[in-house]
Amino acid sequence: MLDELTPETIISMRLILAITLLLVIALIQKRDFRINFKNHKYILLLAVIAVFHLWIQVTGMKYTTASNTGWIIGTAPIFMALLGLVFFKEKLNSIKVIGIIIATTGLLLLVGKGNPTNIDLIKNKGDLLILSSAFTWGIYSMVNKKISLTYSPVMTILYLFVMMAIIIIPFTVSAASINSIKNLSNIGWIAILFLGFLCSGVAYVIWAYALREMESAKVGAYLYFEPFVTIITAWIFLNEEITLFMILSGLIITAGVFLVNKD
Repeated sequence: MLDELTPETIISMRLILAITLLLVIALIQKRDFRINFKNHKYILLLAVIAVFHLWIQVTGMKYTTASNTGWIIGTAPIFMALLGLVFFKEKLNSIKVIGIIIATTGLLLLVGKGNPTNIDLIKNKGDLLILSSAFTWGIYSMVNKKISLTYSPVMTILYLFVMMAIIIIPFTVSAASINSIKNLSNIGWIAILFLGFLCSGVAYVIWAYALREMESAKVGAYLYFEPFVTIITAWIFLNEEITLFMILSGLIITAGVFLVNKD
């Protein structure tokens, strides 16, 4: 998508498609659309966090590979475990601490290409932005968990996306963005429909349901699968190289994250 649209336009298109899908689902399920402004201030907070999260993630992908993105996002469960400790008093024992250290080591090896002293945050701004997005996803999940304990996940995400759209679309609408959408290729439309309906509309609701039913750290553990799916898909669709060192660094990260989420 980044070959055809700006990050802001991608996010706006995702939101419009997701809102359409969730609105249809809410109408079919005959959900209550009444708005409680006092309670919805938390959803507005979540919307601000989510917009910032998506923006830095999509922007970061302009400067790094999809494979690196997958491995770095794999550290999100660590941030979720740490934030779960702070906000929900979830346990963090010595094994989890060791896991954090191991995962951090793997991350430094990956970003530094084998030598942590090679890390230059200016040259590696893409990796830095993706790492920041892993942290903001942890914050998003904490706020989402608090809201999901009170509201229906479907309605929470629907109102969330509406508020996100109100925040970002005014900064996106321009002749250039409209023309880029008009000239979107068939592959581009397939990609944006996938992002909008599945990655936003469906996945965010499932995530909200999971956070309501499980501990934050255990939900985050399922992100183990994301890096592996990412590097395989990047190899198939983007012809990105899969190196042995990348896999070894990724496995170190995964091992650390596994320990963080181990009971």
